[in-house]
Amino acid sequence: MSDRSEQDAQPEAGAGRRALVIGASSGIGRALVRQLAGEGYRVAALARRAEELATLEAEQREGQGERCGEVQPSAAGRVSGYVHDVRDLDAVDELFERVVRELGGLDLCIFAAGIMPPVGEDEFDTHKDTAMIEVNLAGCVAWLNPVARLFASQRGGTLVGISSVAGDRGRTKAPVYGATKAAMNTYLESLRNRLADSGVHVCTIKPGFVDTAMLGGAEDLPWVISAEIAARRILRAARRRVNVRYVPMRWWWVMAVIRSIPSWLFSKLRI
Repeated sequence: MSDRSEQDAQPEAGAGRRALVIGASSGIGRALVRQLAGEGYRVAALARRAEELATLEAEQREGQGERCGEVQPSAAGRVSGYVHDVRDLDAVDELFERVVRELGGLDLCIFAAGIMPPVGEDEFDTHKDTAMIEVNLAGCVAWLNPVARLFASQRGGTLVGISSVAGDRGRTKAPVYGATKAAMNTYLESLRNRLADSGVHVCTIKPGFVDTAMLGGAEDLPWVISAEIAARRILRAARRRVNVRYVPMRWWWVMAVIRSIPSWLFSKLRI
């Protein structure tokens, strides 16, 4: 189950070149935008923070200038930023239509938006909990539903949802965060089954510890990988049409053990 050469992260011949990344201003989403643009994709980057999107657009323009003597103009990627809060459900359909129109179509969509505010073990904060539900789950459904409709109608496309290993078990730490990821896993599986006859691929990604702002700079955690490595492995899994992929793969073994622990014992572990 080890990962293969990074050569697999290169775009397939004839692969679609238009991508939408939701939650693009930081972490894994930002790394995915950079990776796709570097491969020549036209990328629509959605996020709340306008200044971060402007930085992504500027980086891409500067990168094109540096590559002008090495890459054909037609191969150069493009990043277009769209300021949007995924909690604004009423704005989704109109903005989605605009994005697809301005991209000239859509072949790949990645939902990478997510929040995990710090929650103490003795804290039960409904406002924090509902905020996670609104972003991690409701936002995911609001965006992937129209994507699924489009991909079903064109009988093709790749849809990727960035979930988490936290969704595999009910943990004492950040219980609602884990619950939103568990619900996201079930929703993505349902889409996968629903679209099975339409030529649409739905990929669920379950990262372990990734060095992003959400991790909070924790240095004592095992197997922390960079957002750039995570992005490469996510795109590799999507291109191989993997249904569910742990990132890195060693988390498959870890979570298999954790899922096998009886509830009475798991509750005593306080993890």
